[in-house]
Amino acid sequence: MENSSEQRYSRAKERVEQIKSFYYNLAAYCLVIPTLVYINYKTTSGIPWSIFPAIGWGLGLVGHWMNAYGHNFILGKGWEERKIQEFMNDKEF
Repeated sequence: MENSSEQRYSRAKERVEQIKSFYYNLAAYCLVIPTLVYINYKTTSGIPWSIFPAIGWGLGLVGHWMNAYGHNFILGKGWEERKIQEFMNDKEF
């Protein structure tokens, strides 16, 4: 029974670390992207190139959010746990 409690604690700690990492990434995004927009505005009169890192990093941020909070629209909620249980129950694996 204690092993189960330790596993739950380990998973909870890992989830907290993922969420914390997401918020650090979000804070960096909120600092860097406006700086790039400012530099773009002051130095370039042509194409607004700062939109490209904003979109790319933003997509990565959405993926990071999905991973941190357990939202997986492609494989569904709990897919990883179900797959682990399937492999654990498989006699030939």
